[in-house]
Amino acid sequence: MRPAFFTLTAGRFVPDEDARSWWTPGMLSGPLLGGLLARALDTEFGAPEFQFSRLTVDLFRNAPFEPIEVITEVIREGRRIRVTEAKVLTSIGVVARASAVQLRRGEQPPSPVPTRTPSWDAPDPTGITDPYTDVVPDGDHSRRGMWIRADRPLVAGEELTPFVRVALAADEGSPVAHRGETELEFINADYTLTLSRDPVGEYIGLSAGGHVSEDGVAVGHATMHDEKGPIGFSMSVAVANVRTV
Repeated sequence: MRPAFFTLTAGRFVPDEDARSWWTPGMLSGPLLGGLLARALDTEFGAPEFQFSRLTVDLFRNAPFEPIEVITEVIREGRRIRVTEAKVLTSIGVVARASAVQLRRGEQPPSPVPTRTPSWDAPDPTGITDPYTDVVPDGDHSRRGMWIRADRPLVAGEELTPFVRVALAADEGSPVAHRGETELEFINADYTLTLSRDPVGEYIGLSAGGHVSEDGVAVGHATMHDEKGPIGFSMSVAVANVRTV
């Protein structure tokens, strides 16, 4: 097992070297910030009777590569709905936030709803050794997708919960939807994960659902899968960006 991305020390998350941003080395990775926000919400408010049905992560400012703090707040506590928020605090202030909606689980209505989610003919992920595996390597944008398996803890000494696992993977909906023929040239400003159920197993799949862009602004979405089938969607808003290396 590779080292965790963060170590929790005195209430702050101290980053490992591998927590650096792919876009800008002096900053923290955006997907990992989303994971920490999801972890905080899951730790504080996760409950068997409630389903995390929507998570929106706003990545509105680059986070400096330094220890950070995550705080949470209850916005609405109801019988059938719980709305919560989390924020990432750094030396320059708040750099990211997340809002979550949890809905109380109950009986499924008897009348079936036609399934309109396209089938995904991705190969079985069992036996995959590369944690990020593109299942359509020929560049077919209409069928692009990948299986993702986390190869290390997010926080030292902790196992990933199903919700945190899928929240980390949801950020990859942006490159799945927005990557060009040769490279990724859009950085996401936010993403929204919607779930009907928690994922089963350690593999999370994403299949491209659509991309629209103009004047350097892109929107797109991907369907989220586990080994049993579709579980929800990831929608991202992104802006054209040049990578700093």
